[in-house]
Amino acid sequence: MAAEREIAARHTDRFPWGSVVWAFGNLAIWLSLWPLVFMGLLPLWIAFPIAVLNVALSYLPSHEAQHDIIARPGTRLRWLNEAVGHLSTIPLLLPYRVAKLTHMEHHKHANDPDLDPDYPTHADTPLGAILASIRNRQPGASNTYGATLLRLGRKDVIFDALFYDVAFFAILFTLSWNGHAIEAALLWWLPRQIGLTYIQYYLSWAPHNPALSTGRYRDTRSFRSVLGNIGSMGMQYHIIHHLHPRIPLMRTPRAYWEMRDILAARGCEISEL
Repeated sequence: MAAEREIAARHTDRFPWGSVVWAFGNLAIWLSLWPLVFMGLLPLWIAFPIAVLNVALSYLPSHEAQHDIIARPGTRLRWLNEAVGHLSTIPLLLPYRVAKLTHMEHHKHANDPDLDPDYPTHADTPLGAILASIRNRQPGASNTYGATLLRLGRKDVIFDALFYDVAFFAILFTLSWNGHAIEAALLWWLPRQIGLTYIQYYLSWAPHNPALSTGRYRDTRSFRSVLGNIGSMGMQYHIIHHLHPRIPLMRTPRAYWEMRDILAARGCEISEL
């Protein structure tokens, strides 16, 4: 355990400049698509895949903030940590407080069918995971995030999600009423659906599949993605994040390879990588 902690310490408390630039740069690009399309400077068929990419990339900077990796409470740059957390997920329509509280519960109860808010992504196959993601957004699907917030006694945070939803549909309605329904659909609504599926596949399903085990060294695995580490948004090494959540995303590959023999000795599932 001492050797594992020593390796983790070498990668912890490193300021994640890349994630901060990523957060604001990605948001700025997505916001710029709207005037560029409306003014006819950028064709919608080009803007659409960019918007999909923006939404898919919007979560992870907030994820760094959720773990106070950018700045801990009471430190000089705490405002930046919170700004990244709140602003980066606007395209995804995910309130920061909702994301943080439910994500902390995921860490505490990973793969627990009753307490892990991400458990509904469980599926036996990659296609099943994609279909589960889509199915979980349909009317009548179980709302594990809402249930988790109620269990935590945080009804106030549920209002964050309600505000986001009302604002989202008000914006879509206004755009549609003014003749921009296609733009609204292809710059936000559909990119969000695709981005959510992509994020849930790589962040929730792939690192935890088959999601049958619990415990520090059993609930997460390393895996090899056909899209590589960048295409999987760094999730090939997600096991490191669950073991040592304050290691910045961009340092998890290096930490993994330094720690791999230790993980193997502890019985972690690392056979693919």
